[in-house]
Amino acid sequence: MSELTAILDQWAAGIAAHDPKAVAALFTEDAIFQGLHPYGVGRDAIAEYYDSQPLGLTAKYAVLETRQLADGLTLGYLTVDFAFTDRPTLTVNLSILLNHGLIAHYQVSRLT
Repeated sequence: MSELTAILDQWAAGIAAHDPKAVAALFTEDAIFQGLHPYGVGRDAIAEYYDSQPLGLTAKYAVLETRQLADGLTLGYLTVDFAFTDRPTLTVNLSILLNHGLIAHYQVSRLT
């Protein structure tokens, strides 16, 4: 298992458990986070974002591309299916930048 999939597995598990603090702990303290709402910076903003997500939300991801940019710095590009209990699944593209095992940048874009 790669470092990228290890962190993404923890991220998906934290979402499924509706544990916003556990999800936020996977990010650097100064992470730039862009979900489908206005962006935020830092773990508090990330925890707030995930706390606002509905109960029963799950995330299933597929890694499309990875690049090792430097020692300890990995870029990941993936698709994510966010499944809800009360509406259709939402598929998005996600780019993340891992800095020594923590997410430093997270950018979602909606597929049309």
